[in-house]
Formats: sequence, structure tokens, C-alpha cells
Amino acid sequence: MAFIRKRREDPRVELTPMVDVVFLLLIFFMISTTFVETPGISIKLPESSSQMAEKPQEEIKVYFSRSGEITFNEERVELEELRRRLSGYGEKARTMTFLLLADEEARHGKVVQLMDAAREAGFGKLAIATESRGEKP
Repeated sequence: MAFIRKRREDPRVELTPMVDVVFLLLIFFMISTTFVETPGISIKLPESSSQMAEKPQEEIKVYFSRSGEITFNEERVELEELRRRLSGYGEKARTMTFLLLADEEARHGKVVQLMDAAREAGFGKLAIATESRGEKP
């Protein structure tokens, strides 16, 4: 009497569920990642443990690098040119926010000069950008 033998299938790993999970993780991280707008200069913001403030509707961003370069509207300017441009906002400046993104190793005196320029131009609000303590670029 002859017995019919069943063919044994070789064990294999199904890749389809694993590829699905990888794509879901990729989509999750793409959606949950926030991107910081910075111009072509490298700025390392100082750390702070305080809460993040709500983003105001109208703001002026001024970047100050470690080497002393001032960037306004994605172009490099000198301090006097920045003062002239800021004074052009007139009465509108009272409702706008002056957002200063200064490198943590920037000279303190220059940062104060930038803040004074904003005050002289009539800006009602001044914000200094920082990073959360756990957040590193």
C-alpha cells in the first residue's frame, strides 16, 4: 500500500505586512515633523525651559549669526540699513512682533543693539526665539 506524501513547503517570511508598517511609520514621521524656516545662515538658538508662545499674526524676523551677520527678509543688511527699514513700518509696527533669532554664541552687545533698533522703530512686541531643552537640530 502506497501512502501519499504531502509536500512540505519551505518556511518563508512574508514581507508585505512589514513593508506596510514601514510605510505607515514613514508617513507618520513626515506628517508629525515640524520644519523651521531659516535662511542660508547657520544659527544655533539658545535653550529655554519655558513654554512656547502662540505665533502672532504679523511678525518681522531678524536673524543674527555668530559671526555678526544680520539677515532681514532673506538678505544681509548692516545695522543702519536695518534701522532704516524698520522705521518704514511706521504706526503698523505697534501691532507687529519683532522676532529676533540670534545665535547663542552671538555677542550680547549686538543683540541689545538689535533690540534697541526695534524699540526705536516703534515695535510693540519683542520676541526672542529659543529651542526646547530636549530639542536639538
